[in-house]
Amino acid sequence: MKAFIVFGALLLSTHLSAAQLDLQLGATARTWQTEELLKHPQVQTLTIKDDVSYKRDMTYRVVPMAALLTGIKPQDHLQAVALDGFAAELAAAPLLNRVGARAWLAIEDPAQPWPPLAEGKHSAGPFYLVWSDPQKGKISPEQWPFEVASIKRMAPVAERFPALLPDPGLKTDDPVNQGFALFQKNCLACHRLNGAGDAQFGPDLNIPYNPTEYFGADFLKRYIRDPQSLRQWPQAKMPGFSATVLPDGELEMLVGYLKHMAGRKVKP
Repeated sequence: MKAFIVFGALLLSTHLSAAQLDLQLGATARTWQTEELLKHPQVQTLTIKDDVSYKRDMTYRVVPMAALLTGIKPQDHLQAVALDGFAAELAAAPLLNRVGARAWLAIEDPAQPWPPLAEGKHSAGPFYLVWSDPQKGKISPEQWPFEVASIKRMAPVAERFPALLPDPGLKTDDPVNQGFALFQKNCLACHRLNGAGDAQFGPDLNIPYNPTEYFGADFLKRYIRDPQSLRQWPQAKMPGFSATVLPDGELEMLVGYLKHMAGRKVKP
């Protein structure tokens, strides 16, 4: 039994030390190994207050995301894909910030592995996108992808998935279009809509039914704020969206987009 435990520990150490992060940034591509990132010239130790995934303060070895995103411009669009298929759609501009809310790549050191996220689960490693001072940029929980395997430069969501688009006759600043932008930021990492999107987690939010068709508006808003307050089960994965991250006015626009799309069903 002791030999088996030692062998298992060696396998875990090998897995962590062999972890790699693939960056596909358009004109440039790079694969980083754990050991390389831990020796990066800008690596440092950082304590994240009230970490979104661990629900407590956590200390990590980190590299600024801005130092890794070679050639990326603020107007670019990125997608971070996790080992389990979670696909976070990320505007590049916040990731490049050097003041205010700042993005960091946390690197799990095989010699000092992170704790599991919950009993029976893996840690957030080997790579985890974390934020310092997230309240200064209204950073959503969906902008904290963990178990990250790759980060890719992508075409904007509207170009890749036209089935997500609101009525093209609406003005650019229409609240429904603003709600669409919020949907991309807060929902698309886990949900598809009209079969469109890369997410493999949550249900489609329009096919066969849109949540505005079976939730009263107030209950839908309550569910988005705190899912466990309406439906409780141990394996629930949907995070709550506080008023700090998603103010009431933005929540209203997000629900408005969903209600609008209930009239624009496109079967996959």
